[in-house]
Amino acid sequence: MTTIAIVGAGPGLGAAVARRFGREGHEVALVARDQARLDALAADMADEGVTARGFSADVHDTKSLQAALDAAHTTLGPIEILQYSPVPRADFMRPVLRTTAADLTGPVEFSVYGPVTAVQQVLPDMCALGRGTILFVNGGTAAIPHPGRAGTSIAFAAESAYGHLLHDTLAAEGIHVGQLIIPGAVIPGHHRKDPAVLADTLWSLHVDRHGFRRYADDLDS
Repeated sequence: MTTIAIVGAGPGLGAAVARRFGREGHEVALVARDQARLDALAADMADEGVTARGFSADVHDTKSLQAALDAAHTTLGPIEILQYSPVPRADFMRPVLRTTAADLTGPVEFSVYGPVTAVQQVLPDMCALGRGTILFVNGGTAAIPHPGRAGTSIAFAAESAYGHLLHDTLAAEGIHVGQLIIPGAVIPGHHRKDPAVLADTLWSLHVDRHGFRRYADDLDS
């Protein structure tokens, strides 16, 4: 069985996705900054019968992200599924009139350089397999820009454009690219935004392979 790499793995959505895909037999590469937390999460997965390993990387550091995904390939095997879902920092969400060019460096690294680096690193595995899935998870500003959250509005728009280009380009190679928009926060117990429900939605995106964008909940206009 092949591997799912979850970039931005944590105890909420990332853990739920790891469990969901792990139950289907995929090995799980958990990618985030804190190795100790990743190791603890992987140990929890093992207790539940899911094979998972943690690989430390910072999405703002392209070389560390490349190294983590390369190590995941070497340790767990070919990466068939990539989920890019790190949570943006609060300081990315400045009002538009108080957002300078320098303020956009972090969001662009996070939402453009990071995804491009991750995709380029796993594409050889997917092409060799003749199949694959790339999943982008974004907040509501990816669909409707918000004047109080300029950094994510601008950078998520670029990430969305990149994902849509990949969706159109890679379909002929058997690689499906999809985006899940989660307006607001992930909410345990919510009928649509509970982590386990969202993990089921992402599994559905992987299996159904129809269209590019899906919404986890209604958008505020």
